[in-house]
Amino acid sequence: MTEFWLSAGLLLLAALGFLLIPILRGRRRQQEEDRTALNVALYQERVAELTAQQAAGVLDAEQLASGRDEAARELLADTEEAQAPPQGHLGKALPLLAAVLVPVMGLGLYLHFGAAEQVELTREFAEAPKSMQEMTSRLERAVQAQPDSAEGLYFLGRAYMADQRPADAARTFERAVALAGRQPELLGQWAQALYFAADKQWSAQVQTLTDEALKADPKEVTSLGLRGIAAFEGERYQEAIDYWQRLLAQLPEGDASRAALQGGIDRAAEKLSASVGKPAQAAPAARLKVRVELAAALKDKVQPGDTVFIFARASNGPPMPVAAKRVTIAQLPIDVELSDADAMMPQMKLSDFSEVQLVARVSRAGQPTQGEWVGQSAPLSNRTAGTQHLTIDSPDR
Repeated sequence: MTEFWLSAGLLLLAALGFLLIPILRGRRRQQEEDRTALNVALYQERVAELTAQQAAGVLDAEQLASGRDEAARELLADTEEAQAPPQGHLGKALPLLAAVLVPVMGLGLYLHFGAAEQVELTREFAEAPKSMQEMTSRLERAVQAQPDSAEGLYFLGRAYMADQRPADAARTFERAVALAGRQPELLGQWAQALYFAADKQWSAQVQTLTDEALKADPKEVTSLGLRGIAAFEGERYQEAIDYWQRLLAQLPEGDASRAALQGGIDRAAEKLSASVGKPAQAAPAARLKVRVELAAALKDKVQPGDTVFIFARASNGPPMPVAAKRVTIAQLPIDVELSDADAMMPQMKLSDFSEVQLVARVSRAGQPTQGEWVGQSAPLSNRTAGTQHLTIDSPDR
């Protein structure tokens, strides 16, 4: 803003110059004209006086002529002393052009330095919003004005969540991550938005995001809370208690959410106690051993750090993996074992589907649902013995 005011001041001085110079020159020209008129009047008065003296017989004709010549020389001398007014080169066109350009340039400077839209937004944010919708609208316009602001996107995503718009929040947090990097807090918010946008259905992407967030920051509160919710919904009450107790330790005393969180821990403990003493039901053994290799033709087309997802999915069911592991190209060839312990969602386990398909996918972006290269098996039983071989050799379509 300082640059704007300095530039505006210079333009104002230039405009005043265009206005004042013609005025000052006009005043000087008027003074010179007044002096010339006075000299002419004096000359005429002198000639009249000489004529009157000649008529009275005081001067003869020769003396009259000599007096007139003397008065004429004095008039000429006085006139030559007055400098001719300098010819103006500005004319009328340039001041008129300046009168147009100065406001236009001033407006351009204001739009560039003054940021009219941002000034208006600042004025609006100084007033308390009347509703959540009004706050969301303000944040949307702020993001429009500054699309590269990760902070603005973060607050807009939080506003979308408060406004019960988790799908919009998920897209907004994804943009914030692209700008600010994979910060644990942003990953946790993104995972939470995806979870609620999918009607509280756990997914491979949510699992991956929370894994990454908690690996970078074991105290990331959103991921801890989300993992606790998923565990509670899957009736894994001890796991829910563990996550929520870790979260409770991060909240300061007096925080309003501590009471609600403690209530969730108490309910999970009650359900855990109620389940004690019930006869355990033996789950059918579901375990698949897989060896994954990369085709020789693809070794020059991948990088050691590229992610490889190895998973099993139901042959006749949802495409969501029922068991999955994550490795990198550098670890291939590798032997892994898939079981119920590798389930992505508590309500979808390997043992729940009698026939599955094995898949190994290379994803440079780290997305389990899409990638560059893939290897797949034919459908097989979830209790198939022996090691299954998968070769990554085909483009992922």
